[in-house]
Amino acid sequence: MPRKGIFVYAWDLLDEGVATVADRLRAAGADSVALATSYHAGKFVRPHGRSGKVYFPDDGTIYFRHRPERYGRVEPVPHPMLEDFDPLTALADEAPDLARVGWTVCCHNSRLGRAYPELIAQNAVSDGLFYSLNPAHPDVREYVVTMVVDQAERYGLDAVTLETPGWLPYEHGYHHEFALVPLDPWIGLLLGLCFAPESMAGARAAGIDAAGLKRRVVSHIEAWCAADIAATPARAGEWQLADVVTDGELAAYLRWRCRVVADLVAEIRDRLPKATELRIIPSVQRPSARSWYEGSDLAMLAEVCDAVEICAYEPSAAAVAADIFDVRRRVGDAARLFAILRPSHPDLGGGAEAAAAARALRQAGVEGLDFYNYGHWRLAALEHVRAAFAAWEEEL
Repeated sequence: MPRKGIFVYAWDLLDEGVATVADRLRAAGADSVALATSYHAGKFVRPHGRSGKVYFPDDGTIYFRHRPERYGRVEPVPHPMLEDFDPLTALADEAPDLARVGWTVCCHNSRLGRAYPELIAQNAVSDGLFYSLNPAHPDVREYVVTMVVDQAERYGLDAVTLETPGWLPYEHGYHHEFALVPLDPWIGLLLGLCFAPESMAGARAAGIDAAGLKRRVVSHIEAWCAADIAATPARAGEWQLADVVTDGELAAYLRWRCRVVADLVAEIRDRLPKATELRIIPSVQRPSARSWYEGSDLAMLAEVCDAVEICAYEPSAAAVAADIFDVRRRVGDAARLFAILRPSHPDLGGGAEAAAAARALRQAGVEGLDFYNYGHWRLAALEHVRAAFAAWEEEL
């Protein structure tokens, strides 16, 4: 199975040409391409884009030709480019030596959230979080499983990498996200904690007093809104820890969320073709230990997928080494790990420490290395990627 990959968007393949992009990936040492097959809205600077330097992805669309008859209540929305350009087929035809990985965004979908408001996460004060589909809802689970299996079977993918398999946090880059009050990790958790009917019912079935917990969370939110205070991230982190230690229902609820996400991943693995590897990006939270914030328990996920793929988005190689040390102790020595680095601003000294980070990851037993994301870098960053892949090979 390929071990050295680069994440790519379909619009970059269309704009620059599959052959051009594939040549650059090979020259950097990659043996696979992770194509975004389902993606959310954004506003991206494209330093080497041919048709423009700023790109706005269509919100909540897919980049593979799905089979509508396979879907139930919720059907994915295909991107218009698919009428003339099928990126996964183009990769197979023009770069057959590069393995194809379906990089699939699952529950981060504002387009479907607006179309199906009954399927979204809902916080304690009944605010609908439209960017976050609720993974506890049966229709959401059916949609995610079908979408993943559909692309893997239709295109014979070597692997699928899932992103956002769980609940999204309150602060996650929604369109023109804005606040004139000082948000912190404590209130961020409370504002984003889902109490939608399906979540409440699932928690009750697990023996959790979800209604009582919801009332307490409402009181905390109301008190925070009325108070003239500002907490540093460190102080807010202590409040969060104290709540988890002293409120048993909160701890149980957070643990239940992790079970929901792990069970969803297990269902996907069960229905995927055996030849398609399933990798999970548990979270982009830093450090990786905060993955629970989105319902991702690293150890649980390691048990139900083929590999956990850590976003090692850190300022230095030393920070990458510290993070992967903690990840390894959580998942155990037998778990398979992949890691994703960013070889340019704002990580790894602008990419200068990418090779050192690759060595640290390989020494920690990480067996797959990917880089995010081709379209976001200046082309000079490919040299950092090449150096990192070379350092990676040295450690094998």
